[in-house]
Amino acid sequence: MARENLEETENTENTGNTETPGNIPSLDERITGALVGAAVGDALGGPVEGYSPEQIAERHGGRVHGIVGPWHGDDWRTARPLAPYHKGDGHVTDDTLMTHALVRVYARVRDHLDAYAIADHLVPDLMTNPRWIPELEAETIPLHRIFLAEKWLAARLHYGHVDPREAGVGNIVNCGAAMYMAPVGLVNAAHPAAAYAEALDVAGAHQSSYGREAAGVFAAAVAAACAPDATPDSVVAVCLSLAKDGTREAVEKVCEEASRHADVESALRPLREAVAPYDTVGPDYRSPSLGARRPSRLHAIEELPVALGMVVAARGLFRHAVLGAVNYGRDCDSIATMAGAVTGALGSPVPEEWAKTVAEASRLDLWEPAATLTAVAREVFARDVERRRAHERAFARLGGAGCSD
Repeated sequence: MARENLEETENTENTGNTETPGNIPSLDERITGALVGAAVGDALGGPVEGYSPEQIAERHGGRVHGIVGPWHGDDWRTARPLAPYHKGDGHVTDDTLMTHALVRVYARVRDHLDAYAIADHLVPDLMTNPRWIPELEAETIPLHRIFLAEKWLAARLHYGHVDPREAGVGNIVNCGAAMYMAPVGLVNAAHPAAAYAEALDVAGAHQSSYGREAAGVFAAAVAAACAPDATPDSVVAVCLSLAKDGTREAVEKVCEEASRHADVESALRPLREAVAPYDTVGPDYRSPSLGARRPSRLHAIEELPVALGMVVAARGLFRHAVLGAVNYGRDCDSIATMAGAVTGALGSPVPEEWAKTVAEASRLDLWEPAATLTAVAREVFARDVERRRAHERAFARLGGAGCSD
């Protein structure tokens, strides 16, 4: 079969940070780009999740260039009994369901979040509020769609009454918390250190070890991408300044490799080779190794380093970064979610035809969560300024320093 090259796709977007003097993407545009971009990446990656680039190319007669149908066609409901989901045809997966759920928590709290917010608000939302679930083609509570590592939240927090700050300990270590941390980065737009710290707190209810670390670094990446002068390289530099242990090494090695490539097509296999020493799942994604997904200071989840690598190889272009992530395979819905969030926050436009199709197929308003989170981000920033000024005044009265007011 003919094998199409990923770089033959439309290349009309601006590159890297899309700003020109007087045309800097606004906070609203960056938040919209990140959340809509994450959902679109999720929907494109869903139908080919779990397969290798070679298997994907064989199944589709070449690289995937957009929205495709289920891997097993009309047999999607029975082909994999463990996951009877309609992945494909523009349906978002649990990555987007969890991201939107976290936005709803921000809308309720209207301030920074912590692990207790997950117990008090996110878990009840997942368990008690029926919604349209695209992959189930039914209205039900999101808990019925999220996978085992996310169901852990309900088991530990609702039924086990575990301290939310420690509830993530014992869960399988994967990208389950990282995949929905974009809202934390957006509420802390242009303040990656704050995003990192907040995400680590929030993710403590869900994950431990390098799964929790990845959540912090991904949130920081999204926050860094919102800075007015952000570029793919500046985002990676921020991530490296904050990341710890195996996560830092994996991001560094993968992004170093990505920088050697002029396109995502040539980077597909090299990025896998670069992340392999840090990935515990092993070469066969559907048959994980014995040591898979166990806590370690030496390892990292695969999804975040590869997503950042795709952003670098694509020079910040949304279309190419997301398609690179999709055709990489393995956990490509989460990789494309992260790549879509970062490039969307950088200001690279999300193709309108993809966004429209995903919204219609998933029966979701992809733009409403962005409008909601933008309003919350402005409110939280105003509160942060008030808190900072109160601290300055108190510190000045102690003789610590002069107050700027």
